[in-house]
Parts: sequence; C-alpha cells; structure tokens
Amino acid sequence: MTQDPWSRPTVDDLRRILESIGKVNVSNCRANERLELSVPAEIRTQRGNTIAAMTREISRTGIGMLHRGAVTPGDVIVRMASETREFQYNVRVEWCSPCDNGMFMSGGRFLPNTAET
Repeated sequence: MTQDPWSRPTVDDLRRILESIGKVNVSNCRANERLELSVPAEIRTQRGNTIAAMTREISRTGIGMLHRGAVTPGDVIVRMASETREFQYNVRVEWCSPCDNGMFMSGGRFLPNTAET
C-alpha cells in the first residue's frame, strides 16, 4: 500500500527525524523556553489549503511543526484539538525546510487573534 504523500506525519515519524538531527549541546539562546509538544494539527494557508501536521514544540511566542509538503512562509491558521477543546492560532510561518522522507519542518510566531476568517 502506498502512503498518501499529504498524510499527517506520525509521532514515530517525528521521533525518527528528531533523532536524526540529534541534540545540540549548546544552551538555548531563545528568550522563551520551548516545550516539546507532539499533537496532531492542521495548517490552513491563505489560499485555503489544509495541510495535516504534527506539532514539534511550542513556546509562549511560537510553534514548530512537521508536515508533508512545503508551506510558503506567511500568515496561516493552525488548529489543534484536545479531547475537550479546539485551539486555533494565527501564525506567521517564518521558515520551512525539507527533512527526511519527503517531510518538512517549519516554524513560526503567534500573531494576535483577529476576527474569524
């Protein structure tokens, strides 16, 4: 069976990619602490495309994601859900880079919430 090239990466996909990158042995120079967060998410682009994703990490100011297919830097809506709530964030994707197995990692910062689009 062929895997859907746009399917959501699994937690195992995320783990394999993060292991292939390895841990950096220098201190994190970021202003905000980043926390590992591996939950299903969706990215809705300005053109209306929805891309299935998996979050990698989150901080007070931004989010990192793993997905199949490139995301053009710019403003997007990121949706995540728990068993009891749905979360929606306006995010400015600032970078997107290819990684193993045809997947991409991206990162962006949270924007102020505006009226529902």
